[in-house]
Amino acid sequence: MGGQAMNSMDNSSVEDRSAADLVTVTELQRQLNDLLKQLSPERLQVLADFAAYLAHAESDAATQELLAIPGLLERVQHNQATSKTDYANWRTLRSDV
Repeated sequence: MGGQAMNSMDNSSVEDRSAADLVTVTELQRQLNDLLKQLSPERLQVLADFAAYLAHAESDAATQELLAIPGLLERVQHNQATSKTDYANWRTLRSDV
């Protein structure tokens, strides 16, 4: 019983953090929008380039995280190599299961 109470407290604290993060992200986006209106076109270009760099770096990190999953790349390659005729049409599958 004690473990269940602790788990529900842990979940609620995670939910509180998620809600707080959402407010923080929303506030940051509002601040950025306000600041964007004050920038010259040249500075906007610099900022756009930097944002693209950050997005690319984040994407690379996510890719590396996926590649670190043992066997994932092999499973994806196997699935891509599987002939489409080996798949069943989802419309013909039973819906009562």
